[in-house]
Amino acid sequence: MTADRRTVLRTAAKLAALTAAGGFVAACQDGTPRRTDPGGLAVHPGTVDPQHTTDPAWNGGEGPASPAPTGPAEPQPTATAAATTAPPTAPPTPPVLPPLAPSTPVEVAYGPRTGKNVALTFHGSGDPKLATTLLEIAEQRGAKLTVMAVGSWLDQQPQMARRVLDGGHELGNHTQNHLNISAMSPDQARAEIAQCADRLQRLTGSIGRWFRPSAAQYATPMVREQAKGVGYEHVLSFDVDPRDYADPTAAELQRRVLGSVRGGSVVALHMGHQCTLDALPAILDGLAKAGLTPVTASQLCA
Repeated sequence: MTADRRTVLRTAAKLAALTAAGGFVAACQDGTPRRTDPGGLAVHPGTVDPQHTTDPAWNGGEGPASPAPTGPAEPQPTATAAATTAPPTAPPTPPVLPPLAPSTPVEVAYGPRTGKNVALTFHGSGDPKLATTLLEIAEQRGAKLTVMAVGSWLDQQPQMARRVLDGGHELGNHTQNHLNISAMSPDQARAEIAQCADRLQRLTGSIGRWFRPSAAQYATPMVREQAKGVGYEHVLSFDVDPRDYADPTAAELQRRVLGSVRGGSVVALHMGHQCTLDALPAILDGLAKAGLTPVTASQLCA
């Protein structure tokens, strides 16, 4: 066999071996055969590791691809699920009230006359700055007050509910809108009481112990019935009315209060009047001189 014949046979054998290995045959510029993998990547002998053509981590020369997932795809969080939910606000802690004496009547106009305690009660409405200053004056002298709050005032000044309680005072219900409750139908009267009770419950954790009718010193039987239906076993009236709502001078208001008050008295005053604020220090000084101590309505009847 001639040398040329042997060369042709050896070349044909190499080509057959490459074809049997599954590659496609192409010619290099220098005439050396090269294999092209089925994906189209040209592999020059000795330049690229042939395993890259079948390695699933190979990314066409752009670096390693991300490893293939080995399990079910993890669900991606939605905007709602990913959003942080604020913890719910804890309900307010209701005030702790002393138990009332078994002899406490359904409607209280005054407490025990033999004692030295009195209750200064305040219609809760008006300028919150006046109200806050009034509370501060009482607290500086160790006096405890009872604030009969109007529901619409609490809607406008919700912070005042906790301010009253945090000062050691007592908070009660004086209807939602301070209208003439005695002239209302039973349903209307109940709604006025219940709406204010709802505000107190939401802001303080309690509806309070006391209800006081609006635009009346005493509650009618109908009003007492509606108050009881809302949850108020006792109505708080008063026996001393110095009419501070008419804005007398501070000296005149002081004279009216100190000239009428005695042991057990429940005094009706108002938060939203400058004359009341101006007269309060002298009123507290006069009560102390008479040996009388301002306490909450519940303390008066305990």
